[in-house]
Amino acid sequence: FWFTNAEQVKFVDCGSVQGKVAEVDIQPCPSQPCQLHKGQSYSVNVTFTSNVESKTSAAVVHGMVAGIPVPFPIPQPDGCKSGIQCPIEPQKLYSYINQLPVKAEYPAIKLVVEWELRDDSSKDLFCIKFPVQIVN
Repeated sequence: FWFTNAEQVKFVDCGSVQGKVAEVDIQPCPSQPCQLHKGQSYSVNVTFTSNVESKTSAAVVHGMVAGIPVPFPIPQPDGCKSGIQCPIEPQKLYSYINQLPVKAEYPAIKLVVEWELRDDSSKDLFCIKFPVQIVN
């Protein structure tokens, strides 16, 4: 399903070994870098093709603050419960959909979100980075 006001986000691939990302949409995000308001949750949709077969997929999210990765907890790390029908098959297009909650205690800063989805051999189906700004 498509969101009407989803914004295609400029992203950098940070080592998608087992797959290829087609696009990244975040909503709501009317302008870039996406402004993430504290206490809100944002939907992140990553469209990608897998090169491999995988029974599982697990997401790992970090915020890169001054070059240091800080864990960014998401409510559902299981990719197979996030829009992906597992087992993942090679050369198929998948739409991974998850929520990125922004906690009230997060500092209001600019940072880079690094989002990985790992296959059952712990290699990255995708690894993307995109800039965000946390605001009050």
